[in-house]
Amino acid sequence: MIVAHDLGTSGDKASLHDRSGRLVATCTVGYPTRFAAGGVAEQDPRDWERAVGEATRRLLAQAGVAGAAVTGVVLSGQMMGAVFLDRRGEPLRPAFIWADDRSIAQAERLRDALGAERAYALLGHRVHATYPLPKMMWVRDHEPRTWAATRAVCVAKDFVTARLTGRLVTDPSDASSTDAFDLVAGRWSPEALTAADVDPALLPEVVPSTSIAGGLLPEPAERLGLPRGTPVVVGGGDGPVASVGAGAVDPSDGAYVCLGSSAWVAFSALRPVLDPLQRSFTFRHVVPERFVPTATMQAGGAALEWVADVVDPSPSPDRIGRLLAEAGAARAAEDGLFFLPYLLGERSPHWDATATGTFVGLRRHHTRGDLVRAVLEGMAFNLRSCLAAFPGSRDELGSVDVIGGGATSDVWMQVLADVWGIPVRRRSIVDAANSLGAAVTGLVALGEAGFSLARDLSQVTAAFEPDPDRAAAYAAGHGRFVDAYARLAGWPGTGSLPRPPAREDR
Repeated sequence: MIVAHDLGTSGDKASLHDRSGRLVATCTVGYPTRFAAGGVAEQDPRDWERAVGEATRRLLAQAGVAGAAVTGVVLSGQMMGAVFLDRRGEPLRPAFIWADDRSIAQAERLRDALGAERAYALLGHRVHATYPLPKMMWVRDHEPRTWAATRAVCVAKDFVTARLTGRLVTDPSDASSTDAFDLVAGRWSPEALTAADVDPALLPEVVPSTSIAGGLLPEPAERLGLPRGTPVVVGGGDGPVASVGAGAVDPSDGAYVCLGSSAWVAFSALRPVLDPLQRSFTFRHVVPERFVPTATMQAGGAALEWVADVVDPSPSPDRIGRLLAEAGAARAAEDGLFFLPYLLGERSPHWDATATGTFVGLRRHHTRGDLVRAVLEGMAFNLRSCLAAFPGSRDELGSVDVIGGGATSDVWMQVLADVWGIPVRRRSIVDAANSLGAAVTGLVALGEAGFSLARDLSQVTAAFEPDPDRAAAYAAGHGRFVDAYARLAGWPGTGSLPRPPAREDR
């Protein structure tokens, strides 16, 4: 059996799989995030470590499986964060997570040094504040003592792997999400690092996703309840790993959309796919010699969680379901109400770290159901723009498979079908794509399977056809949604008013 860990934004999801990849049990251990003004989004790396230990023990107890039955551990995790480590491998400060975009000025400097066109061709990504290299520059500029003590910088899964095995490495999928990696050459980019004035020695060795980082050290083994020396597979970033879970391991497998805390559209490709408008980006896949062209929006399910917290802060476990039912009966865009879902700035398609979440067209008669509906429609409108970033775009897709926690909602799935004007299919893995993808990656590493196994581990369980009348109305609504962003872009930028000067005490 194999244990897979998915270090997400809100918690570590652990899953137990047998040798065929079948899911046996799953559990999640949460951890907090600190959000603050100025684009701050931080987590304590030690919380990830504690969560992995607790989740593993819970998982084994829940399944009634002895630790000795586990033949390997594999990790997946949130991408584009930055953990700053001292010479002993200890964190020097809270970790920047992907949503942290305080390094806008540093990203602009790096983009100017490389040139926007050259950077996109070299890295497969725009230079942007959400990526680790500008975050490293920010720490150097604002926390010189931390920078002076830094001996390594890594992402979430690689920090945990280092704590489990004593070896700090990364894989091509996570490396390709740093703005410091030559996408085609498959190595750290001297050109990008020189432009940033960052020593390449601070970055981990890059090894294949299916490499064994090492065996569990004695103390971590005891903490996890597993035998010493249990192999730990390097794994990959959550986006490319989810592509494996969605069965997108080859170009013939088509596109899919994931509705998690963030949301994205992606597919497998033989080479990078570069958009002339730079709306999308390309990761290295965990599958060798494959790439994952992707368009990601910052706040997917996170926007739904936000509006739920605002309009119904009760601890009721069924509040999201209640609100979605109310949204199902509402008609926001048709009534002139739109939501720009840029609560965390935005990546695709705008790449605007200063963008803010905005309700447009709000009137006195609108209810909380209308507000929730507008949030769902806003995410769907933005993803429609993301789909347009790829060759062939929405018109030639035929249908799109949807995974992630948001896919459990019939209301949301129907909104997607109507807004996109194409059939949308729910897959059986829904909220387990990362776990399944990680498990398959681990089984490949241990010689138990090939990546094609992923195609056999999920099925289409429901299909949602677009309503022709609503699809036509939404096509016009998408134009209004895009126009609303264009008119509001840059106003007021930071979303805050200037403070008046402090009065002197008399």
